[in-house]
Amino acid sequence: MESQNGDNVASNLLKAQSHLWNHIFNFINSMSLKCVVDLGIPDIIHNHGKPMPLSKLISSLPIHPSKKPCIYRLMRIMTYSGFFSQQNITENELEIEYMLTDVSLLLLKNSPMSVAPHVHGILSPDMIDPWHQFSAWLKNDDITAFETTHGMSFWDYLARDSKFNNSFNESMAKDTRLVSDLLVEKCKGVFHEVESLVDVGGGTGTMAKTLAKSFPQMECIVFDLPHVVDGLQGSENLNYVGGDMFKEIPPTDAILLKSILHDWNDEECVKILKNCKDAISKKGKGKVVIIDTVLDKENGNINESVETQLFFDMLMMVVFAGKERNEKEWIKLISLAGFSDYKITPILGSRSMIEIYP
Repeated sequence: MESQNGDNVASNLLKAQSHLWNHIFNFINSMSLKCVVDLGIPDIIHNHGKPMPLSKLISSLPIHPSKKPCIYRLMRIMTYSGFFSQQNITENELEIEYMLTDVSLLLLKNSPMSVAPHVHGILSPDMIDPWHQFSAWLKNDDITAFETTHGMSFWDYLARDSKFNNSFNESMAKDTRLVSDLLVEKCKGVFHEVESLVDVGGGTGTMAKTLAKSFPQMECIVFDLPHVVDGLQGSENLNYVGGDMFKEIPPTDAILLKSILHDWNDEECVKILKNCKDAISKKGKGKVVIIDTVLDKENGNINESVETQLFFDMLMMVVFAGKERNEKEWIKLISLAGFSDYKITPILGSRSMIEIYP
């Protein structure tokens, strides 16, 4: 009996060790993914038009001849992680054929909903280095670990580095295309009778363009910092306005805040929401539509959506000084800003649509 208990303890410790190793080595998955995107492997397989043998894939890559055997190993871990699927699996590795999955379809560089810019952006040294300062940041009074690393806020860094700024805007635009299509498809009623809408922090206008096209009766304004909207051209029912959401927002019937409030702390969010309330009050009784995360109840269940939410919460803390919020925390912000009612619709994967009313 004693030996059996000893075996159980040893077995549990080995399982625990594997769990630890997997988390220690999680970065290998991320950096392997970056390598796959850098090499253009999803596009190469997609352009091949049918399952692609490893031998053909290798001959299509701009790699040194001595590195050819490495591609099988790279594809093996990426297949295990769900980025590719295989067929014609034989002992001859070169005959294995690879196909894209739903995940790798999102990595195609010319796809309007490509996540490739996010891969490059989030895994760039600019964004990775602050995580090496995480524990140091917890011991100082800097607002974020990004500031500890770079000596300035994320937003100041964007304004000073045009390449980084363009990469960030491209990433946000690609994400918005996916969300906007779903929003129009599933939530037409939300915008059906709205005569005017301001997309606060709308960047280059990806969301507003979709809404303006889908609802021609609606006048849309993309409202962002002057350097973001400078030189951008509007259309018949779409205009760009530069300004500061912490000071004043143009009068309108409805306001859209997509992935904005999670960037900021509670006090700043209340300020933004109060300005939203002032903007819609000037035009009568309107509403604010928020696209953001509503954290699932902390019930101990583990699934990909919850993990995504928790990853984003950590990202908001380390880089932006913001946070992801649960329903109770959202209600608090909504109430402090002077709104009387709200409705949460969980329709956008790890994110939800929150409608709030004066």
